[in-house]
Amino acid sequence: MKINLTIIFSILLAAGVMALGFTSWQAYQERQRLHIDLERRAVLLGESISGGLVAQLEKGRIKPVQRIIDRVSQSSSRLGGLAVYDFRDSLVAMTDGFLPYLSVFADFRSREHGGDSLVASFERSAGRRLYLFRRDLSGDSLRVGTLAAVYDAAYIDRQITGIWKSSFIRWFVQALVIAMVTLLVIRWSILRPLGVMAAWMRDIRTSGKSRRLPPPAFFEPLKKEVDQMVDTIAEARATATEEAKLRATAEAIWTPERLKEEVRQLLDGRILVAVSNREPYMHVHRGNAVDCIVPASGLVTAMEPVLKACGGIWVAAGMGDADRETVDEKNEIRVPPDDPRYTLRRVWMSKEEEEGFYYGFSNEGLWPLCHVAHARPTFRIEDWRYYQEINSRFADAVIEEVSGLEKPLILVQDYHFALLPRLIKERRPDALVAVFWHIPWPNPESFGICPWQKELLYGMLGADMIGFHTQYHCNNFMETVDRALESQITWEHFSVRIAGHTTLVKPFPISIAFTPRDLEAAGTPSPAGELLKEYGIKADFIGVGVDRIDYTKGIVERFLAIERFLERYPAYQGKFTFVELGAPSRTHIKRYADVTSEVEAAAERINWRFKTKEWKPILFLKKHHSHQDIQPWYRAAQLCLVTSLHDGMNLVAKEFIASRGTNDGVLILSRFAGAARELRDALIVNPYDVEQTAEAIRFALEMPPAEQQERMQRMRQQLVSHNIYLWAADLIRELSFIRLSAKPGAEKIATEDNPL
Repeated sequence: MKINLTIIFSILLAAGVMALGFTSWQAYQERQRLHIDLERRAVLLGESISGGLVAQLEKGRIKPVQRIIDRVSQSSSRLGGLAVYDFRDSLVAMTDGFLPYLSVFADFRSREHGGDSLVASFERSAGRRLYLFRRDLSGDSLRVGTLAAVYDAAYIDRQITGIWKSSFIRWFVQALVIAMVTLLVIRWSILRPLGVMAAWMRDIRTSGKSRRLPPPAFFEPLKKEVDQMVDTIAEARATATEEAKLRATAEAIWTPERLKEEVRQLLDGRILVAVSNREPYMHVHRGNAVDCIVPASGLVTAMEPVLKACGGIWVAAGMGDADRETVDEKNEIRVPPDDPRYTLRRVWMSKEEEEGFYYGFSNEGLWPLCHVAHARPTFRIEDWRYYQEINSRFADAVIEEVSGLEKPLILVQDYHFALLPRLIKERRPDALVAVFWHIPWPNPESFGICPWQKELLYGMLGADMIGFHTQYHCNNFMETVDRALESQITWEHFSVRIAGHTTLVKPFPISIAFTPRDLEAAGTPSPAGELLKEYGIKADFIGVGVDRIDYTKGIVERFLAIERFLERYPAYQGKFTFVELGAPSRTHIKRYADVTSEVEAAAERINWRFKTKEWKPILFLKKHHSHQDIQPWYRAAQLCLVTSLHDGMNLVAKEFIASRGTNDGVLILSRFAGAARELRDALIVNPYDVEQTAEAIRFALEMPPAEQQERMQRMRQQLVSHNIYLWAADLIRELSFIRLSAKPGAEKIATEDNPL
């Protein structure tokens, strides 16, 4: 009984002291807040009416002055009274409420205030707390009078007293309840679970293993937090191990935490704004419910971890049929839904605008133009107008988001917004603007096909920095500018100066979110038989491809290589199945509908030629797949085929490597994908060379396990050393070091309608 009373009184005493401290701090903060609020009210009042008062005083009109202060006094519940003095300090107008405070204000005015034009002070008079405010009224640098205001501040004392009463009682009652509950828990079930917890933590400390705690019933509500703590310990251990390995080569591992700290120091309080057409989260109707989904997009895969780590604002087009229902009055929503880290600002466009801007100019014009994949680009004047209109609308949204913020950092993403950088810089020259071009940049002759190449280049060169995946694309861009625009190009620094503004052009190979924790995770290979069983297929070996159905991805060429492989090596017939996870894309465009038909026809023809009752060589799954859907196929496959005919980077190659926790499997990678410049241990092929790709499939399936391990380990280490966090840090660091040049717009771009 004595120990029970000791526990109860100890908790009550401790809680009482804490209640006293917290209540004191809360009361102090509330008083400060109320003081600041009252001071702000007074300043805003002075600013709002001083212009009108000055105008009337300069003209010697007293009645309008009286009407102004009467109207303002009636609209403010806290305002005790207002008065106006002329430049001789003679009272010319006052409200009825000011009369009782004349003597108080006279004493306040008589004090020495150092000639300040604005003076305010809290005073006490007749036991009441008052706030006195005086502001000089000046016109053309000459003082024409004084505005005086008295606020009743007694409500502040009343609110503070209320806080003391309610807060202290609440804290004390809570302390009593906590004491009783604590006593019951101690008596019932805490000793044994504590022993289990202590043994588990000792095991982690001594053995270095970060196994999960099988939680006793008492700790069941804490299971999630305990698991997160285990994950944190494992990640810290893996990071420390990798840092030790790489310290000799002066390398460092980038994690979300490191990026967050780096960006915090680089931005120094400035905000990060990302702009893209694709939104990271889309809300759609599913029956009577609204689901939040992550759209299939390499851009989202790359940028989402950056915004999660750094926070900020993501401005994107709202495309979900329930997007409007989920935003606030500012068209904003905090995301991710389960753990909000940043703000998503949605911009709206009509179906006609989407057709012209997205499907038309962006994807029938710029996409084939830049990919040089034997699809003829189509340019229409009406699509160009929609492209200009949507770029302007996004500029308005960005300017609105950064209003009042100093030197914001804005990352414009991809080919949909070539005009946006200059539109932003012309209105906010203090902003640091970067463009990252996620697709290839062609040679000058190819880009010259575009009728509006000068306008596009001029718009992009409004940015302080332009980033591409590879140096080759940087070279092409610089050569294009050199031929198309009159500008000053410095090849030594890879910079372009035009319209009094300098733009840096640099390579930033993009990557995925892959950290030491992911490197350490073993990952359980998915059972191939179980995955194929659903489709009535039996196979010993699986290959996988993950693509949007796009003519640049080389899917038909890939199928032809599989056909040739089965012809040359018939022993693999009945044993090897290639699974193509193809997401329908841009089906409004005829060329995309045609390529879908071509892919389906090629798969059907090859299957008809080789298939048996329980096997077929190609399983084509045409639908949108989530990351959760794709991962089992990545883990089950012996090889992954990435056969892009032209690609900026292609993150599928890196996602496949990231999924191989057992360090096996082989990546067959197109030489025309940007990833080929980093992943040297992949089997690099020319996707147009069917014989070479077929031989690479055979070589991959017969590669010794030891060689697979060596290659995969090196590529996974490459992903850790050059992950998305390093990409973001490099880009933001380069941009933050740029000195802003003169305001862009001093020169005009030459066009057919506006020649230089």
